[in-house]
Amino acid sequence: QVQLVESGGGSVQAGGSLRLSCAASGYTISTYCMGWFRQAPGKGREGVAAIDGDGSTTYADSVKGRFTISQDRAKNTLYLQMNSLKPEDTAIYRCAYAPWATNCFLGRAFGYWGQGTQVTVSS
Repeated sequence: QVQLVESGGGSVQAGGSLRLSCAASGYTISTYCMGWFRQAPGKGREGVAAIDGDGSTTYADSVKGRFTISQDRAKNTLYLQMNSLKPEDTAIYRCAYAPWATNCFLGRAFGYWGQGTQVTVSS
């Protein structure tokens, strides 16, 4: 059974940084897509960044140049380094996993989701 557990959220002032982690268990395949998504109060879910098994990445325009998605496959852990944070980045951040994905983009379906971690950026 696939499990995803996020950590690393918290409160930070604008301009600060946070690194989110997503510990994954229950899978060992090399073909997949993993992503980070966020949802702010009263807003819909927004795709932030995605990475495939080969390390290719894609980002939402709103975070390009500020956020970096990466993975440590030996540790089965996904990361999201967030720099130059803005108040509009405040949201619950969740990681997601799509096994056997032959294409990796933020609008695709993801079958597994973590519970999320809160990120709050104050001005």
